Amino acid sequence: MRKLVLALAVTAVLVGAAVIYAVSARSAATVPAERLTLAPGQLLFRGTDTGRVTALGSDGSRRVSGLRCDRFAVAQQTAVCLAVQPDTLPAVTDVLVLDGNLTVVHRESLPGTPSRARVSPDGKLVYWTLFVTGDSYAATGFSTRAGIYDVSSGRLVKTVEELAVFVDGRRYFASDVNYWGLTFAADGNRFYATLGSRGKTYLVAGDLRRYQGKVLRENVECPSLSPDGTRVAFKKKVGDGAWRLSVLELASLRETELAEVESVDDQALWRDDSTVLYGRDNGIWSVPADGGGRPVLLARDAASP
Repeated sequence: MRKLVLALAVTAVLVGAAVIYAVSARSAATVPAERLTLAPGQLLFRGTDTGRVTALGSDGSRRVSGLRCDRFAVAQQTAVCLAVQPDTLPAVTDVLVLDGNLTVVHRESLPGTPSRARVSPDGKLVYWTLFVTGDSYAATGFSTRAGIYDVSSGRLVKTVEELAVFVDGRRYFASDVNYWGLTFAADGNRFYATLGSRGKTYLVAGDLRRYQGKVLRENVECPSLSPDGTRVAFKKKVGDGAWRLSVLELASLRETELAEVESVDDQALWRDDSTVLYGRDNGIWSVPADGGGRPVLLARDAASP
């Protein structure tokens, strides 16, 4: 995500995570696989114990597919699976676009390690963020790459780094610009993303057709647009390696901290207009979006809802 001072150490962690994933995926080969199809209201996630896409039943039962991913997302009848290729250094990730039967209909192989994945509400766009190394501008040796694939046209944008961004009406230029954590509105054009530059993070409101955006406020990471399009859930940095989940009203820029007080390093997901899901401590949690209530654990050994 953002540049880190200890980038070399983080890079080592990412490489280690890829190795751990490959080992765990092989050890999960004995888990029976089921054929899953996409259905409205169904909660799907990546089982961290198997590495496979899993469906959670209303009674808490699990159906495990044969699809292995590091990150997974779905909307309508489109899904995306990010899967790091084993034994590749530097890391290479397969971006798999899937239909309603979780059958691969398109594949892109891109440099980097999986970080975030999403599908637009209309199911027509898939987008992702990868950790990458080796950018000449990255003095720390560490950066991100956010890309978009148009399912209907086949158009691929490998990186949105050329997006024209404005701050207080002026075009912003910097050699270290990075984007991550994209989230699209229902119209498939308006989107929000994190801009990282010069040690700070910002929320950017973007227009895909015009290919430009503007900065709305500072200290916003991994935004997630609500179904009604009026709010974004996001994580804000509150300390070294610590983030707090909050919700931002886009019209007023009024912020509400959510009841989850533990650090959440994830891009939240709206289950509906009043509930936010997220990954923490090897589990998927739910919390009200209005700042009330309390966090509820929905599934253990689970991530990427």
